[in-house]
Amino acid sequence: MEHKEIIDKIKPELDKVINFLERELNKIQTSRATPSLVEDIEVECFDQKFSLKQLAAISTSEARQILIQPWDKSYLEPIEKAISRSIIGVSPIVDKDLIRLSLPPLSEEYRRDLLRILSGKIEETRKTIRRWREEAWSEIQEKFREGKIREDDKFRAKDELQDLVDEYNQKIEKIGDRKKKEIMD
Repeated sequence: MEHKEIIDKIKPELDKVINFLERELNKIQTSRATPSLVEDIEVECFDQKFSLKQLAAISTSEARQILIQPWDKSYLEPIEKAISRSIIGVSPIVDKDLIRLSLPPLSEEYRRDLLRILSGKIEETRKTIRRWREEAWSEIQEKFREGKIREDDKFRAKDELQDLVDEYNQKIEKIGDRKKKEIMD
């Protein structure tokens, strides 16, 4: 087995890590309303749990307002309860057959809290990237001990692996900087 195959094998996993980070950061409230803030809220309806996006159309009408239009009027009450219990901290307003969420302006203290949450999520993502690097490196060393990879290929693989990790860390940095800017604006 070539060392490149081992490295290529972790690339899709690293992409999943980046995609997960982006989805998680989309859930962090900034000064702009986005459907991703609420679309994954679990709603109990008919003794089952559904994500909000399965039960309603979610849109933004203004920069700080989210509109939720359930597919069926019977979903209104369970959706309202689920939003009230969620961590987004916004009270839903039922207006005939739709629900309005008006996001308040962010206080300086809340922005600092969001930045702490952001830092935590970014650090967790980096740890996951490091774990994948260690796993690939262990596999490369194992193949070297078995005689399936030459010594110079082992060291070349180590450099290539580090280059790949650096590339993904730069992606994490860009995503984090973009979110930080959204929070502070």
